[in-house]
Amino acid sequence: MTGGHAHGATPPARKDVSAGRLIAVLGGSGAVAGALILIAFTATDPAIQANRARRLDAAISEVLKGPARYDTLYVVGDALAPQPPAGVDPASAERVFLGHDEDGTATGFAIVAEAPGFADIIRVIFGYDPATRTLIGMKVLENKETPGLGDKIEKDSAFVTQFGGALTPLIGVKQGAGKGDSAEVDMITGATISARTVIKIINQALERLGPALAAQGATAP
Repeated sequence: MTGGHAHGATPPARKDVSAGRLIAVLGGSGAVAGALILIAFTATDPAIQANRARRLDAAISEVLKGPARYDTLYVVGDALAPQPPAGVDPASAERVFLGHDEDGTATGFAIVAEAPGFADIIRVIFGYDPATRTLIGMKVLENKETPGLGDKIEKDSAFVTQFGGALTPLIGVKQGAGKGDSAEVDMITGATISARTVIKIINQALERLGPALAAQGATAP
């Protein structure tokens, strides 16, 4: 027989790859992958942050009904301040936004708050007038609630619009079961948990921040 191995001949033994070399190869591949991820994140993060800032700016304008301008204030203990707490990154500090009309008169606060809903965290922003204890508007910023049911907290205009002018603290009621109280909010049939969570988020945020908002509102120009 010419060429190849003779019938029945033992093939040459394979060389085993040492554990050290295998670890080195895997480690090198992991380092390259990690570097690529870091490069991609570094390249795209500014655009992501800029988009978030634009969305937040639009949401603030929406829930405050188009203020001429707004100031960013930071929650520092039981008060609001123009600067974040010492040593805290402004991007991660809790903030509220105080709107002003063209004459500089304060028109209300925009507040971002969140809590667990039926499926995941629900994050909302709402406008609030501490002088009258009423809401100016409400918008759901983030939610992963059940499509067609829970996500109606964002998509159902009848649910969203009733927050404008509602007296706080809010009272969630079944549709058609209300007594005409200005604090009542009709919940969504089939999405009671999600709707109730939105109400809870607003009530809890105002319970915690209400005194600081009232004090700041009283001194605002």
